Amino acid sequence: MRIVLVGPPGAGKGTQAVRLAEKLAVPHISTGDLFRANISRQTELGKLAKSYMDAGNLVPDEVTIAMAKDRMEQPDAVNGFLLDGFPRNVAQAEALDELLRTEKMTLEAVLDLEAPEDEVVKRIAGRRICRKDSSHVFHVAYNPPQQEGVCDICGGELYQRADDSEDTVRTRLEVYHTQTEPIIDYYKSQGLVRTISAMGPVDEVTERALEALKSEQAENH
Repeated sequence: MRIVLVGPPGAGKGTQAVRLAEKLAVPHISTGDLFRANISRQTELGKLAKSYMDAGNLVPDEVTIAMAKDRMEQPDAVNGFLLDGFPRNVAQAEALDELLRTEKMTLEAVLDLEAPEDEVVKRIAGRRICRKDSSHVFHVAYNPPQQEGVCDICGGELYQRADDSEDTVRTRLEVYHTQTEPIIDYYKSQGLVRTISAMGPVDEVTERALEALKSEQAENH
């Protein structure tokens, strides 16, 4: 299956993308990972992206699209992929359609994870990361440490990332509404969107997503 995953920051896209890709046995293609991989391997695209990022500018669509194209042409993506963080706007969605047409591929579903804005703000603004090991993540409401400000696992100091503050989260949501949300209407016009609630336990959200995709496959066969 070829799937695009969309949803606001804090809806749990990253978590669901990894789980769904594993269940569907397709690669999880995340723009963040693409940038990191190309920059660390010092590919031409990586060097180009880094030059924009170092100057504090957004990486142009064509560079992102070229990286995505390169990744989608890898052998492990022949039978499908799950795109996370791409396309980020309508221009990228149109470029993806063009790319898939050229490669004689079709997109089968766009999974839209929905979560109320206040919940998203609460989820992100409550996150606390360990300074010693950033994989140790806590939450002031949902997963509090035993001792405030101290990591249960290694005793490191817990802190709130600058881009997790409430003001920054609301700004990120504003960017999502103006730039990314329009792709949902773009794909709705193609009959591809399956909207599911991102609320509740992680396992339940994964099950909902798989059910939505199953109904999509059933309709197409």
